[in-house]
Amino acid sequence: MKKLMTMTRQFRDDENGAAMVEYSILIGIIAVAAIGFIIGIGGWVTGRFSGLCSAMDNSGIGSCASGAGS
Repeated sequence: MKKLMTMTRQFRDDENGAAMVEYSILIGIIAVAAIGFIIGIGGWVTGRFSGLCSAMDNSGIGSCASGAGS
């Protein structure tokens, strides 16, 4: 019985589980921020290329409708 009580106290006082949960939450927040940043940069790059394509089409220098490598 004494051994069971000692194990119970050790389990109650152990903070490794709490630290693991905190680190998991922190990793989740970082992952969400990184994904949001990547999506935002992707949208910005898409907009810049669309603007460049429109400018090329309007200037008569070239055309973006021909596809890549053509």
